[in-house]
Amino acid sequence: MHGTIHLFDQLPVAPLPPTGADGCAPAPVRAVPLVGVIRNQRSHRNAGGAVPAISAAATLLVEAPTKRGDLLDILRRFAEARIDYLVVDGGDGTVRDVLTCGTAVFGGAAWPRLILLPAGKTNALAADLSLPREWSLDTALAAGAAGRGVVRRPMLVAEADNPQARVVGFALGAGLYTQAIALGQRAHRHGAFNSVVVVVTALWTVLQALFGSAGNPFRRPTAMRLADSAGRALPHAPGVREGERFMLFASTLRRFPGGVRPFHRLGGTLRLAIVDRARAGVLLRIPLAMAGLLGGGAPRRGYHLLGGQDFALELGEHFILDGEAFPPGRYRLGLGPALFFVTP
Repeated sequence: MHGTIHLFDQLPVAPLPPTGADGCAPAPVRAVPLVGVIRNQRSHRNAGGAVPAISAAATLLVEAPTKRGDLLDILRRFAEARIDYLVVDGGDGTVRDVLTCGTAVFGGAAWPRLILLPAGKTNALAADLSLPREWSLDTALAAGAAGRGVVRRPMLVAEADNPQARVVGFALGAGLYTQAIALGQRAHRHGAFNSVVVVVTALWTVLQALFGSAGNPFRRPTAMRLADSAGRALPHAPGVREGERFMLFASTLRRFPGGVRPFHRLGGTLRLAIVDRARAGVLLRIPLAMAGLLGGGAPRRGYHLLGGQDFALELGEHFILDGEAFPPGRYRLGLGPALFFVTP
C-alpha cells in the first residue's frame, strides 16, 4: 500500500471532548453569518488555489492549513469567534481530519452548521448528501438560510486502551477493502474519479478475488476479531478459521458513489458488512449486495450485515478510514456526534 495510500503510524491524539448531549441543535445564525472555512489546497479540485467566492452577505474566515496539526488551533479560534457555519473545502480525508479535531473543540452538541464543498477524488460523503456538481458556497449559504439540511453521525474509532487516540470518519474497511482502496488510488492516477472509480474498482476486485491464484493478495484472509458491545463475537461462518475474516466494511452513510448502497435493507445508523471467506458463492453476491438487493443471509454463507451502536475490533493489519490507512490494533468503534450538514 505504500506509495498509493498514506499510512498513519498511529491514531491522532487530542483532548477528550467536553461532556454534553449528543443532540444536534445549532445556535441561531446571525443576519450576516460568520463563516469559518477550512480549505485543503492539495485536494483534487482545489489545484488552482482559488478561494471560494461569494456574493451573499457573509463574513469569511478562511484558513488553508498545510499540516494536520494546525487544525486544532484553527478550530479553537473558530469556536471562540462563534462561527455560524463551518465549511470543509476538500475531500473525504479532509472531512475526517476536521471532524477528528472538531470533537475535541465542539464536543457532542456545540457544533456549528456544516457545509461541505467536495473537492476530493471520490467524495463519498457528498454522494450521501446528494450534493450537485454545481454546489458552491453561495448556493450552500442560500440553502442554509432556508434551513435546508440533514443530520448525519460519523463513526468514532478509538484505541481500546487510550480513548484520546481516536479518529472520526464515515467509511471504514479492512481486509479485502484495503486492496480495493489501493486499486482505486491507482485508478485515480489514470483519470478515474467518483462513481467511475467506485464501479471499476469494485468489479476488478471481485474478479481478482474470484480468479486470482492462491497467492493473490485479493484472495487471502486477514487476522480480525469482531465483537459487539458486550464482548460477544459477531457471527462467523462455520469452517472458517477463528480470528480470520476476508473483508470488513463499516459506515454510517446511506448512499455511496456509483449507486452503491449495501445497507439499503438494514436499519440503524452504524452498520457493518462482513465477508468471511473468498468463495465464489459469496463473492458473486457482492455486486448484488452493493446495489442494496440483498440482506445479510445466513451465517453459514459467510456474508453478514449487522447494525448496532458499539463494536470491538481487533485488527491484525491496517484498516482504511476515508481513504487513508491506520495501524492494526484493538479499537472501539462507535458513533460520533450528530452533525447538521447543509444540503440543497
